[in-house]
Amino acid sequence: MNDFSVSQPRKILLLVDGSSYLYRAFHALPDLRNSAGEPTNAIKGVLAMLHKLRKDYAADYIACVFDAKGKTFRDALYPAYKANRPPMPDDLRSQIEPLHEAIRAEGWPLVVVDGVEADDVIGTLVHHAERKGIHSIVSTGDKDMAQLVDDHVTLVNTMSQETLDEAGVAVKFGVPPERIIDYLALVGDAVDNVPGVAKCGPKTAVKWLAEYGTLDNLLAHADAIKGVVGDNLRAARDWLPQARALITIKTDVALPFDFDDLVLGARDRDALRALFERYEFRTWLRELDAAATGAAAAPEQDCSGEHRAGYETILTESRLDAWIARLEAAPAFALDTETTSLNAMQAELVGVSFATAHGEAAYLPLAHHYAGAPAQLDRTAVLARLKPLLENPDPRIIGQPLKYDCHIFANYGIALGGVIDDTLLQSYVLEAHQSHE
Repeated sequence: MNDFSVSQPRKILLLVDGSSYLYRAFHALPDLRNSAGEPTNAIKGVLAMLHKLRKDYAADYIACVFDAKGKTFRDALYPAYKANRPPMPDDLRSQIEPLHEAIRAEGWPLVVVDGVEADDVIGTLVHHAERKGIHSIVSTGDKDMAQLVDDHVTLVNTMSQETLDEAGVAVKFGVPPERIIDYLALVGDAVDNVPGVAKCGPKTAVKWLAEYGTLDNLLAHADAIKGVVGDNLRAARDWLPQARALITIKTDVALPFDFDDLVLGARDRDALRALFERYEFRTWLRELDAAATGAAAAPEQDCSGEHRAGYETILTESRLDAWIARLEAAPAFALDTETTSLNAMQAELVGVSFATAHGEAAYLPLAHHYAGAPAQLDRTAVLARLKPLLENPDPRIIGQPLKYDCHIFANYGIALGGVIDDTLLQSYVLEAHQSHE
């Protein structure tokens, strides 16, 4: 092992699991769209995360890695691999190409290798880096990546702010990184449709591996495992080696580029401007202009100093005050909630949106946690401010479906009053045989 001292700082390879963050951004962020109706949430979420990583890590080598289209070697090993996944939503598929274009324009090397997944490319790159004495930081939300962690590899999750080194993996999963493959083979991976041992949860897997050390040794002693779970282990004995092969990340992928090519390039400002204008990322447009002139980016205001009429995000007490006054004065307003679940009894409120007229609306984020998320107002304090407005019995509130929103607000001690119209119920009355979403 190389000895890295203060006079010889260790170089850094920063890798981003682009496919993991693509899906997570799409499902975590609200349904954001530009004025042409094009979805933008995945593009915005991933780019915000990349911007944050550039600020947080001064890496010597860098790359954003995506899955290739089509089948991989795992499909040949197991035709049912990922067979339970629903088709990619059209709104997500339409964002992939412009996202790739934006990532390249940001100067990031974008890596896609046919026949393998992004995990395998990342595994190969960290293997190359280790041989060169380079420390790898892998930004991902994929639990399978924990098998790559050692004293040369650290995982970071910018959405949850989690960092996993060797000790962190052991605390989170109950087994060290070198046992993660055996652990995942036992518990299975429902997302990728890789069965494990029936009824074997994390606690049982950790117990077995603590006692027997490895999956191979466990299988050699499978006849000693008592009860139904022992029967299930023996029933899966022939399958488990294949499950382990499916879960194992490759570290020997033939790469169609040189490792030394993975360096951050200059931003293509013209390409970025075209993309930011198309998708209406106004803050980033202002930052581009500010960078070109050397000035600081200014907030979006009109000549009077007030925020522009139209759509805005409420992030300050003054804007909250202004919107409460506007809602109190409006003859009617539309209301909607953003939550973490469709189950109203389990959902957590993460935001509220309001509209007072066509083209006059605001979103009030209260509990968003994703890469690049802005500072938000305190949810408890905000709901206390909104309570008199939302409980006012005068019929002024419009929404869909307000029954759900009533449950959500009730969870926070607010009895929603003053409902005038629920467009879902109106739709049902007019066309009961149609969808009402």
